[in-house]
Amino acid sequence: MLKVAVTGPESTGKSWLASKLAVYFGCLWVPEFARTYLNNLGRKYELADVEYIAQRQDQLIRNTMTKDSPVMFADTEMLVCKIWSEFVFGQCPEKIAQLTDRQTFDLYLLCDIDLAWEPDPLREHPDKRRELFERYENELIKRGWNYAIVKGEGNQRLEHAIIHVNKALGVKE
Repeated sequence: MLKVAVTGPESTGKSWLASKLAVYFGCLWVPEFARTYLNNLGRKYELADVEYIAQRQDQLIRNTMTKDSPVMFADTEMLVCKIWSEFVFGQCPEKIAQLTDRQTFDLYLLCDIDLAWEPDPLREHPDKRRELFERYENELIKRGWNYAIVKGEGNQRLEHAIIHVNKALGVKE
């Protein structure tokens, strides 16, 4: 199974892209747990909530990896939790660091910030997307993880991602 993580700053189309890729490839995808959890939280989130989100997202990803599918897409993963906890709280809980260290994706699709910001009650930092994007890319480089930056709007973004996934699958154009 090719395991692909869709990652990047907020409001870069991660959820849309992961779901569209799953439909295109006719395979499994893991939705973002954080959105459901935070929408039902009823208070401002805390660092312990980010740690809980990371554990649940990891569990959903691991459960999906046991299923029979040629490809699996994860809408968000531990890098999102790590960078978010560091950015918002100035620290990363040890559990999130451990989960990040042990995750095993074959490809990370890093969503560029070339999309317009879409306001959402769960989104917080429209003016920090460049800084956050750079944190993601630097972390991917530091860890030596295979990644590709996905750009463009709508179907152009999807087509760009499909090219990278096909390359990882060994499909020739």
